[in-house]
Order: sequence, then C-alpha cells, then structure tokens
Amino acid sequence: MKNNNKKYVICSVIAALLGAGVMFLGIYFFPEPFSKVITETVEKKDVTITDTGIAEAVDKIYDAVVVVKTYQKHKLYSTGTGFVYEIDGKTAYILTNNHVIESGDEVHVQFTDGSSEEVEIVGSDKYADIAVLSMTANDSVKVAEIGSSEVVRVGDTVFAVGAPLDATTYSGTVTRGIISGKNRMVSVSLSNSSTSDWVMSVLQTDAAINSGNSGGPLANGNGQVIGITSLKLVNSGVEGMGFAIPIETAMKYASKIVAGEKIERPYLGVSMSNLADARYALYPRLEDIGIEEGVYISQVEKGSPAATAGIATGDVIVEVDGEEVSSLAYLRYHLYQHEVGDDMHIVVYRNGKNVDITVKLSKASSE
Repeated sequence: MKNNNKKYVICSVIAALLGAGVMFLGIYFFPEPFSKVITETVEKKDVTITDTGIAEAVDKIYDAVVVVKTYQKHKLYSTGTGFVYEIDGKTAYILTNNHVIESGDEVHVQFTDGSSEEVEIVGSDKYADIAVLSMTANDSVKVAEIGSSEVVRVGDTVFAVGAPLDATTYSGTVTRGIISGKNRMVSVSLSNSSTSDWVMSVLQTDAAINSGNSGGPLANGNGQVIGITSLKLVNSGVEGMGFAIPIETAMKYASKIVAGEKIERPYLGVSMSNLADARYALYPRLEDIGIEEGVYISQVEKGSPAATAGIATGDVIVEVDGEEVSSLAYLRYHLYQHEVGDDMHIVVYRNGKNVDITVKLSKASSE
C-alpha cells in the first residue's frame, strides 16, 4: 500500500510538471492564440455605463421656470423663482412664494431664453406663502405639468429648479435628491422676530435648496411639479433639509386667488400668547399653574366666538380637535384648517382641570 501511494504521488508530480512545460512551450513558440483568448476574455468583462440621470424629466419643466425679480421704487429688492402652471386663453399664470414678492411694488420675470416681462400680481396669501402672477401668453411660454404629492413616497427621486443666490449667474440651477419626509410640521416666522407665528405642513427633501430657490418647483422623476420650494433649516449642525409646500395646497389657494375669491379664515376673538411668555410676564401668578405648554388667553373679545362658547380670560388652550397644542403657532395652524361656520373642539386648562368647549367659528377680522 505504501509503495502504491508513493508511485501515485510521483506520477502526479510528473504529470503536473509535464503540463506546465507544455503550456510554457506553447506560449513561448505560439503567443498569439493565447494572448487572443486572454484579450477576448478581458474585453467581454469591460462594460460602459451611460447614466442619463433625470435629464429628460428636467427638459419637460425647464423652460416653464422663471426668475422672479421684485422691485421697490424701480430698484431691485429681491429675487426668487417661479413657474408657469397654467395658460387660460391669452393669460399665463405663474406660481411663486408670497415672501418673494410681498415687499415689492413691481415684479418682472425672466425666462430661460433671457427675455424678461413685467407681470401683474394677481394676489397672494401670507399664511399659505403662495402668490400668483399673470402675464400675456405667447408661443414661447411653456407650462409645467402638475403632479401629485400625495402619491409620492419617501425615497422617491425629486429635483428642484431655481435661481439660487445670484439670479443672473446661477439661474436655471438643477439640484437632485429624494423625498426625505412627508407631512413635516415646520414653524415659520412671518416677521423678523424669533417667535414662530405659523406652522406649515410640508414635504422634506435633501435636494439642495438655497436662497433664491424660493417659489420654484420641486418635481418628481417624471418632471411633474409636486411642490413649491419654500424654506430650509439653516444651522451649523444641519445639512440637506429643505422643504416644499405640497402642490395640492398651493393649487387650492391659487384657484381662489385667480377666481377673485377673498381668502377668509375663522377667528376666535381672543388675545393670546404662548404660556411660557405669559408665565414670564405675569410672574409669579402663573409660576405654579400646573402645566408647561399651551396658549394663554389674556383677553376675550365681547360677542366673539370664544366668548359665546364660554372661553374665559386666564384659560390655557391645550388641545384642538384631539391634537395637543403647545404654542400659538400650532393653535393658528389648527384654527386655519377650518372654514368659517365650522365647529372646533377645544380643551382648556382651567383651575387645575381640563374643560371641553365647542366653538362655532365665524368670519375672521381684518388682518
């Protein structure tokens, strides 16, 4: 048995040496066939990939996007972005943000071909942050296709088109990202104060949104507008958090503006403030009130919906329609989800316990 094993090992070694020798001699005397096989094998593994990205989707909407230039007394005051969303007869309508045009007395739009037109401000709404502009339509005016933000999913590809920073140098900038979140509740200040006046329900994206992008379209992978870029979080620890107003919300207010309908919001008829601010102003009376957050009622207007329903001075609103209310901004958001004539269910904290109140909302006072 041992001799047989030795013979087997010896034969295997000799066979391996002979095989290697034959291959060496073959490559040495006939290199071309072997190199051809090797070359062909490598070439078959080489793959050229051409990623066209979202170029076709961008092409669908690109020429409908405009730079919005706002003037005060014939001097350029601010710039932003907008897009043509509808042509009705001889009139082209453009959507943008209210904050882009609110401080101006004259507005011009610049198209991708470099031409400019003075436009009319049809109307706007500061809480929705929507403004509609109009101009005479012509053959060169393109219209953006409107999509749906409701069907878009977190992770879907989106892109923004706008004029960040310098409206001339960087107009038509395209940035790409994904939907990072839906129904985000973001606090907004309508003035230069640090206090939040309003809360917006928005789409979140990581597509780069910069100053000047405001009012521009956020589009899906099919080149359809699903939102209007409106704001971003600016903080040393934050990157890639931009927000867009859902297109359904924008179109709702745009339709009313174009139709000439006054946007009326219900009111309670109270003077109010954040509980934290009231606690500081009325110290020490509210120091041990027993709750940390809410909206403090400092005065109730006689004959107002709040007075009729039984809301009293000193009450703290802590809940509206089953949702907790932590601040005045959130209260205003929930209030403005209602129409004039609706019933709104409120919970107030009074004398150490919660009291349920139903308010019949009436027409808002002038803003």
